[in-house]
Amino acid sequence: MKPALLIAVLFGAVGAGPAAAQETAVPARFAWFDYRGEDGGALPAGQYRNPILAGYYPDPSIVRVGRDYYLVNSTFAWFPGIPIWHSRDLVTWRQIGNAIDRQDQLDFAGITMSSGVFAPAISYHAGRFYIANTCVRCGGNFVITATDPAGPWSRPAWLPSVEGIDPSLFFDDDGRAWLINNREPAGGSRYDGHRAIWIEEFDPKALAVKGNPKMIVDGGADPAARPIWIEGPHLIKKNGAYYLIAAEGGTSVNHSQVVFRADRIDGPYTPAPADVNPILTQRDLPPGRPDPVSAAGHADLVELPDGRWQAVFLATRPYAEDYYNIGRETWLLPATWEGGWPRILPHGATAPRIVTRPLPAAGEAPPQTGSFTVHDEFDGSALPLNWMTMRGAKVTVAGGELRLSPEDLLGASGKPAFAARRQQHIVATAETELLAPPAPNSSAGLAALQNDDYFLTIAAVARDGRLFIRAARRAGPKEPEAGVTLAERAIAATGPIRFRISARAGRYDLAYALDGHWTTLAGDVDGTNLSTATAGGFVGTMIGPFAERN
Repeated sequence: MKPALLIAVLFGAVGAGPAAAQETAVPARFAWFDYRGEDGGALPAGQYRNPILAGYYPDPSIVRVGRDYYLVNSTFAWFPGIPIWHSRDLVTWRQIGNAIDRQDQLDFAGITMSSGVFAPAISYHAGRFYIANTCVRCGGNFVITATDPAGPWSRPAWLPSVEGIDPSLFFDDDGRAWLINNREPAGGSRYDGHRAIWIEEFDPKALAVKGNPKMIVDGGADPAARPIWIEGPHLIKKNGAYYLIAAEGGTSVNHSQVVFRADRIDGPYTPAPADVNPILTQRDLPPGRPDPVSAAGHADLVELPDGRWQAVFLATRPYAEDYYNIGRETWLLPATWEGGWPRILPHGATAPRIVTRPLPAAGEAPPQTGSFTVHDEFDGSALPLNWMTMRGAKVTVAGGELRLSPEDLLGASGKPAFAARRQQHIVATAETELLAPPAPNSSAGLAALQNDDYFLTIAAVARDGRLFIRAARRAGPKEPEAGVTLAERAIAATGPIRFRISARAGRYDLAYALDGHWTTLAGDVDGTNLSTATAGGFVGTMIGPFAERN
């Protein structure tokens, strides 16, 4: 940076009218980002570790095309949305695209971070990939398509007559297509959480339903028990019978997966007997157990070429009670067929962390589970595929830098200049380097964020002609949009500043470095504000550089 410009950035006039506003627009420039996470050592050959996609990768849906497997996840109001994963061994996954990667597809402006795209369901038929999905508070149910799963994916074909959420498509042997999803029961809900599964014929050429909806499951597997939140349905055909699998019990500790069977695609559907249903859950395990796995459900099944089956599903890893910061994750287990019903876990069994591989290892990809380190240099023309922004905020990657123009505050429910990747480990460290101090009346640094109202930050702040390092925490909408100051220290710096956030379950350390010497500004910070139990919603903690106006 030229000396004159550096002086203007550091000591520009405060409140000096249009000229000051122009100075404040100078972008914060970040050189790189490091992420390290710890979760056990190397495994023996032939084994894999659950979750297969660690961190905020909920609601998996999977499809096989030949030897290739493709998987998608929910991303809610984070953009780009709906990651597209590819694998040939079901364990090693490489992200090849994002289905929602253009602003003309969906608009997330003005919605909460746990609205947006829910539970995408991927399918394939006659050379074409389909994703059925719901954009909650931003359009309703829709279908997008692509001939290449890496994209580009089409703009949404909206389904205005389809109420509810969680649509998925099924293509039958006779060429007919069907859409199933969660809707209000016929006659309305009789209790809180009472939902139903409906089926309706779908035209895959016109991308429209045919207008003949029929309710096929009312409430859930045991209506007398008043089951709640039957959702995330998928249809499977095996030996001429139709199997409907769906999540039940809500996505928290009572989450489960249940199954129904019918001779005709439109029913009647009979639930599996009580010794089979639910085919997956962790709610029947004792509280206080060591290393708990919780909230297992929302499964999808895929058949291997040799006739074996596997299940992907979501589950969580709480570090205390029901506290987890990293979100709901994607797991993989064998699915077996016994007595004409699929099963994933016996009742009372813990979802295993170490499992035998279903297929020989095939290919390499950046690690998504276990202990690993990643380094991003921002040396492309765009963010890496696994990075996202809040509601589609504009960021720039150029010249080997991430450039963030300070605008909205992180807590202002807008589109802040914040680029982030998932915290994927309970024990993790993230670091970045800001190439020069921020412009007057602005801040730039590192944030760990669950949503607009719950985050931690460590940042350089240019204020009143001086420079400070500030650590802050926000723990609810009643607190300031920039968070509550935990600690602040005046510094003198004209060159790069490094920032570090370290996580240890529910405790976080916020540090900075000048000339390579690290100083912890706020240590052992209560990070339970980043837990779903505290912050609510359906997402997980995201960590990355940010810039904002003071």
